[in-house]
Amino acid sequence: MKKIILSLLLCLVIFLAGCNGVQSPTGGAISDIKVLKMGLIPADDADEMLRNYEPIKEYLSKELGIPVEIQVTSDYTAAIEAMRYKHIDMAWFGPFSYVIAANVAGAEAIVNGVKDETGSSTYKSVIVTNVDSGINTLADLKGKSFAFVDPASTSGNLIPRKILIENGIDPDSDFSTSYYAGTHNAVMYAVANGKVDAGATGDNVYKRMVKEGEIDPQVNKIIYTSDPIPGSPIAVRGDLPKLIKLKIQLALVKMDQQTIHKVDGWGGISRYKRVYDSDYDVIRETAKILGMDVTNPEAANK
Repeated sequence: MKKIILSLLLCLVIFLAGCNGVQSPTGGAISDIKVLKMGLIPADDADEMLRNYEPIKEYLSKELGIPVEIQVTSDYTAAIEAMRYKHIDMAWFGPFSYVIAANVAGAEAIVNGVKDETGSSTYKSVIVTNVDSGINTLADLKGKSFAFVDPASTSGNLIPRKILIENGIDPDSDFSTSYYAGTHNAVMYAVANGKVDAGATGDNVYKRMVKEGEIDPQVNKIIYTSDPIPGSPIAVRGDLPKLIKLKIQLALVKMDQQTIHKVDGWGGISRYKRVYDSDYDVIRETAKILGMDVTNPEAANK
């Protein structure tokens, strides 16, 4: 027990040294970064997302002792490339876009959100139809129009494609038309307005939009729900000094619920927990089965 306590104290001393700008054998200190830049995958209007994430910006700035800047990228690929060329230091990726970012940009997952109501850190992909489309089962999708979110979206592209193929539907040839809407909200609006017969999104997005009155569950009807998917991780650049990565991770893990609940769009997340790169191996395996290239962010657009 004494050895364990001493080890913990030693780790604490090393950590505090890094917090105070002292260099360590692992390299770097928080003072080495003048501004921490965080990127967000577009899920909603960019200006609204920036307003929603203001509490997180203020919290991290206070905890880390440096200014934090948040930017909303144009799409998943832009976020990956921004980290690749060190224009951002951390980002909230989807599981599939994280796997690509890990390969292309050296991204390293550090935390994952845990939901209020379930205590789970997973979410699901749902296939949603317009009630007037006449679609009640997956088989009914053939010959209809369909909207995906983004090539690098997990719940809005990767998992739905797997579901469709497993149920005898070729997502590239069995729809009358199909396209990428760009954001989860855009898919749900397209379904609601009858612009498209059906589309895919995450159950967290669907629930949020229903709760906020943006879509009507009597109009946007779920016809299929996937198995659980590893939750969207917050990832940092892998080449950041270890002490800096640790401090960011600890700040997110200990973030209080009051701060978290100020942020709209987090799908009922109550806290963050530590996550590991290997937790996303199931996503890598799914991408491999589908023949999707995870070594080039542009390849997902083909």
